[in-house]
Amino acid sequence: MKYTTLARTLLAATLGLTVTAVGAQVPNNDGHLFDTRGAVAKSGFGLCWKTTRWTPAMAIAECDPDLVKKPEPPKAVEAPKPAAPAAPKTCNFTYSLQSDATFAFGKAVLNAAGKDQLDKNVLAKLGGCASVKLMLITGHTDRLGSHEANQKLSEKRAEAVKAYLAGKGAKADSLETMGAGKTQAVPGVKCDDKQPRKKLIECLAPNRRVVVEVQGPAK
Repeated sequence: MKYTTLARTLLAATLGLTVTAVGAQVPNNDGHLFDTRGAVAKSGFGLCWKTTRWTPAMAIAECDPDLVKKPEPPKAVEAPKPAAPAAPKTCNFTYSLQSDATFAFGKAVLNAAGKDQLDKNVLAKLGGCASVKLMLITGHTDRLGSHEANQKLSEKRAEAVKAYLAGKGAKADSLETMGAGKTQAVPGVKCDDKQPRKKLIECLAPNRRVVVEVQGPAK
């Protein structure tokens, strides 16, 4: 029996045989037939020739596109987010002078101890400020005495501190003073009114204070 080249090709595809004649289609990956140029052998209808050993695992994209896993599209690379700008440095600080160390009881004259505290804890720190946007000085008293008397005393003590700082060259865009009187006691200070007055005055000392608050950018 004589076979044409096409017949031999079909027989090879059916039987899984290798045909080595010139121009014949040669099995390559055991699943598909390739011609001598390395191209996939196809029928006149454009279908790929397969051997009897072909399995879905041998699918190739050219012949079996539905069986070949399509490569996942590359993931979009997110552009790096710009770093958040660094927060500006500040020289904000608060310092509280205890009145008994800066003023005599019931008085508003700043003593040497108070001036020393302001030199070390306020004026020295102002050197690290590029500018002072706000300096707020608030005077406080204890609860002994009338509201009116304590209000005036707290204001005078705040003004005394302001005058000293300004006299030492402290400058601020806004330098303000206020008196809180006896309205803002320090939390946790509890004193028995029945104890001797001297002891009561000592107990209430933390409430008698002047607070200096500074706000501004650092150098």
